[in-house]
Amino acid sequence: MSYSEEDMLMLSGIQHYVFCPRQWALIHLEQQWKENVLTIEGMLLHQQVDNPAYRAKKGDKITLRRVALASQTLGLTGFSDAIELQPVETSEDAILHPSYPGYWKPIPIEYKRGKSKPNRCDEVQVAAQAICLEEVYGIHIPKGMIFYHEEKGREEVVIDDELRRFTQQCANDMHQIYRSGTTPPAVYSTHCSRCSLYDLCIPLLSSKQDVKDYLTQSLYEEAT
Repeated sequence: MSYSEEDMLMLSGIQHYVFCPRQWALIHLEQQWKENVLTIEGMLLHQQVDNPAYRAKKGDKITLRRVALASQTLGLTGFSDAIELQPVETSEDAILHPSYPGYWKPIPIEYKRGKSKPNRCDEVQVAAQAICLEEVYGIHIPKGMIFYHEEKGREEVVIDDELRRFTQQCANDMHQIYRSGTTPPAVYSTHCSRCSLYDLCIPLLSSKQDVKDYLTQSLYEEAT
């Protein structure tokens, strides 16, 4: 399937979708947003990263920031945090850069404020960026990287067939929800209390729990 330019959704939203489809819909469908300390920390981190004029050469590697990306198969468009260009000897799965002679293998790098997660929301965002680059240049990108600020280190993401299928399915589901105009119901979990949209989502009440149970749980969370 190929999505048109009018169908494009935000690339960054796929991370929200995997974390919580309802959160993604509240942000990208209902246009709701609210900050908390975690989102502000993430915003401050990306202020240091998202400079499209930034070009850095360290050793034999080059880093580009905030590179525009798009994929018709995913129907997503947005920007990368960083693309690292690694020099290679041949043109296979490599690109040319107008400012730097030779062949370069692009590696998408995503910056996150926290630490590695048990789910695949960060990995999917990197995979989506790789798919965008592959479509533009007709190459294959086998891996990407995530830099976790809390851990002060990179984690390699292997972009295998399973992750590619999962990324495509998530993108298709996002488009289906967007076309329907219906926000998914809440599914309460332990992650909800850390979400900046908690008071807008009201996950306990939205999950059709008894109002008394909802108020009791809310008072407990405030006390703790």
